[in-house]
Amino acid sequence: MAGLKVYLDLMSQPARAMYIFCKATGIQHEIVPVRILQGDTKTDEYTAMNPFQKVPVLKDGDFTLTESVAMLRYLATTRDIADHWYPKDPKQQARVDEYMEWQHMGTRINCAKFFIEKWLLPMGTRIPPNEKKVEHLKDVMETTLEQVERIWLKNGEKDFIGGGKDVSVADLLAACEMEQPRMAGYDVRDKSPVLKLYMDRVQDRLNPHYAEAHVGLNEMVKKFKGEVPKSHYEN
Repeated sequence: MAGLKVYLDLMSQPARAMYIFCKATGIQHEIVPVRILQGDTKTDEYTAMNPFQKVPVLKDGDFTLTESVAMLRYLATTRDIADHWYPKDPKQQARVDEYMEWQHMGTRINCAKFFIEKWLLPMGTRIPPNEKKVEHLKDVMETTLEQVERIWLKNGEKDFIGGGKDVSVADLLAACEMEQPRMAGYDVRDKSPVLKLYMDRVQDRLNPHYAEAHVGLNEMVKKFKGEVPKSHYEN
C-alpha cells in the first residue's frame, strides 16, 4: 500500500519504536519529523489528526491512528513482514499482546515518570526536583525492571520478551522505554546483567536503525550526563 506517513519526534519512546519498526521491516513509508518542544503538536493541523496532541501519528491514506500499539498491530497485519514481529500463531501472538497490555502501567509509565520528575520537568521549569519524589519513583521503576527481568525474560532464560527466537514488537517497545531513563542518569545496563544482555541483543538485532533512532537521546546523555546543570536554576 502507498501513502503511509508516520509523524515522529525521536525524543519520544513510542516514536522511536515506530521508526525502528518501519525501517527494520522495510515497509514503504514516509517519516514526517515533528518537534514537540517547538509546538508542532499544538497546531490546528496536527490537532485535527491527533486531538491528544501526542506522537507518533500514523496516516495510511485517509486512515489515522494515534496510539503506537495499535499502529504496530495494524502494520504487522496489513503489510507483508516477517512473522516474528507479530506472530500469526494465536498463542505466540497472545504472548506478545500480553506484554503490550502490561507495559502501559509497567515499563511505559514507570520509566517515564522517573525521567520526567528527575530531568525533564527541572529542565523545563528551572525548579530543582523533589528528591524524595525522585527516589520513590526510582524505587517504583526498579520494581518494574525487576519484573521485566524475572517474569518477562525468566531471569535470562528467554532471549526475547515474547518467548520467540527473534525480536517482536514487544521488544521494540520495551527497549525504547528502558533507554529513556539514561537521560536522567539511570542506565538499566549498569544495574542488571540480564537486562544488559537483553538490551544489547535487541540493539544488535536492530542496528543500524536502533542506533539511528537513539542519536538524539545519546547526544543528550553525552551533553548533560544525566544531570540538570546547577547553573540552569540560577538563570
